[in-house]
Amino acid sequence: MSRHWRIDTRAVSVCTAVHAPCAFTVPVDRQLQTHGERGLLRLVNLRSGRSVEAQWHEGCVWAIVAPEDAAGQWVAATDEQPAPARLRAYRDRRTRQILIAEDNEPILQYNYWTVDRPDRHAQVSAENRIYSRARSDYIHPLYGASGEVMTEDWPIDHPHHRGIYWAWPEVDYRGERGDLHALQRVFAYPTGRYRVVDGAVFAQVEAESLWRWDGQEPVVQEWAIIRAYRRSAQGRCIDLTFHITALKEPVLLARRGTNAYGGLNMRLSAIQGQRFIKHTESKQAWAGAFGVFPGGKGEAGILIFPHAGNPHHPPDWVEYPNLNWLQPTFPTAETRYELRPGHPLTLRYRLWIRPGGEPEPAVWQSQWQAYHQAMEVEQS
Repeated sequence: MSRHWRIDTRAVSVCTAVHAPCAFTVPVDRQLQTHGERGLLRLVNLRSGRSVEAQWHEGCVWAIVAPEDAAGQWVAATDEQPAPARLRAYRDRRTRQILIAEDNEPILQYNYWTVDRPDRHAQVSAENRIYSRARSDYIHPLYGASGEVMTEDWPIDHPHHRGIYWAWPEVDYRGERGDLHALQRVFAYPTGRYRVVDGAVFAQVEAESLWRWDGQEPVVQEWAIIRAYRRSAQGRCIDLTFHITALKEPVLLARRGTNAYGGLNMRLSAIQGQRFIKHTESKQAWAGAFGVFPGGKGEAGILIFPHAGNPHHPPDWVEYPNLNWLQPTFPTAETRYELRPGHPLTLRYRLWIRPGGEPEPAVWQSQWQAYHQAMEVEQS
């Protein structure tokens, strides 16, 4: 008979309401850790007898529990065979970039290495060709539930737009200004230091980039963590975490003109029947884009939840519907955020890729609560 460990399941009811990933605190136990690191864990509901695949990661156990299994005591139990790693993060042989997939179906591509200009660069207007430059460190394509591509890269109107990317149009160093957003003077370069995690519940990539001034001097170190969870009946969650640190001297980050766009940027595909929803009430902030994405079989949405622990929270929401653009900004309007050596800036966000139209307000709130509950457990 397999051994059982009782786990703290107070977060189950919060997460199961929207089929969100749950993180569970577990007792400090060498045998439990050994089995977890070998993939030999599952969660068992003592009331119903049902079990779900589990994944050990840095002292927590992760699982996705269906709403009908919310009641009852859950325990971690050992398995004789490791759970299959249905989610994988790996370097794709064709694109040479990092692909995250579930059961061999792509979820997203993280363009960690440099992406050169495409052939359609010639279609960019002469005045915009300065922005049509090689780039790296961004997500595209991001796929929806039916395989539709939800993001846009190299658009003719703004060739520096690149799927989902974290960048600022005003980056100040030693009294000079660069533009990480529009690819002017400061650029993110891969160092080649990255690690991946595969599993039954999620896969992730953690990668280091250096922001170099004029392609030479490194001024900022960045670690990006992109984690994609297993798809559920209510969609798929993707968590983004960024640790950004000045290397030698302070570096200032600001939005365009200090009050427009900048931060986590999302250039989406052309959406039929596009609708943007935005909400901010005290610490609770979220937004989403809905409609039929190119190649989709029906309506879908991409919802974004900034973490309440981010500096300068809650963010402003900036939208440009004609560009299929929606984003939470950072930092606060009319300010410049100072990056300092030895003091990393950490920004966290959850994306929820969801089939169907806009959910009811209570569903948004449940996902917001589930995200924060999981992050609280993981960081404890």
